[in-house]
This record gives sequence, C-alpha cells and structure tokens, in this order.
Amino acid sequence: MQATYFRNFVFGVEDSLVSTVGLLSGVAIAGVARETILLTGIVLIFVEAFSMAAGSFLSETSAEEYTTKREAVASDSFFAGTVMFASYFVAGFVPLFPYVVVAGTNALPLSIASSVLALFILGLVSGTLSKTSLLRSALRMTIVGGIAIAVGVTVGSLLG
Repeated sequence: MQATYFRNFVFGVEDSLVSTVGLLSGVAIAGVARETILLTGIVLIFVEAFSMAAGSFLSETSAEEYTTKREAVASDSFFAGTVMFASYFVAGFVPLFPYVVVAGTNALPLSIASSVLALFILGLVSGTLSKTSLLRSALRMTIVGGIAIAVGVTVGSLLG
C-alpha cells in the first residue's frame, strides 16, 4: 500500500470518527429530536466525505506537482481521494449508529465509546500495516483522537 493511500485511509477514519461524534454530541446535548440527530449526522457524513475526498485529490495533486515540477497523474490523486471518501464515509456511521438503536442523549455515551474503540482498532491496524508497535500505535491513536473527541463534546456541552 502506498504511503499516500495509507495516509488518506488513517486521516479519513480518524477525522470522521472525531468530527462526527463531536457534532452529534453537541446536537444530542441540545436535546433535539432523534430524527434531527440522524438527519444531521447523515448530512455531515455525506458532505464531509465528498469535501475530504475533494481536498485529498487537490492536495495530493498539488503536492505531486510541487515535488516533481510537472503535471501530476490524476489517477493516483483520484484514487487517494476515493480512499479518503470511503474511509470517511464508512467510519462516520460508527458514532451515528448508536442513535439509530437508542434514543437521544442515552445514545451519547455509546456513540463516544464506540468511536474511542474504533480509534483503538484503527491504531492497531495502523501499527500492523506499518509494522510498528501495535500497542503504542493503538494508544497514540486513542489518546490523540480521544482528546479531539473530548474537545468536541466539551464545546457541545458548553453551547448546548
């Protein structure tokens, strides 16, 4: 697996978990209807997956052109964007799923816990693919992503 695709995969999953759980937490804490939480989550996942894919495509193309000083091969950047889209899209449903099965604020702790668990698993996958320490990679992903989730939940609590 090329480093570009690996980077886009890890970035897409991590960003999706953190931003989706952060937004859903803020919305859930505000006490809105379950349908609103689900609609908000689905809209976020679709919009951000496309946005992140476009950003990946553009940044990878620009970086390649900067490095080589010539026009980039669009297919490589397109595939990197596709990896970003798929990883963001799929991971976004991890924090959203608890709201499908449990009502309102009761789903909030499940959403956070499932996202933190998914970050730990992502760290294990990252460590396995990069042939580095599994535990160190898993803990790093969990701690850094967990702090980002805590920021989102805190902001949601303060504003909600």
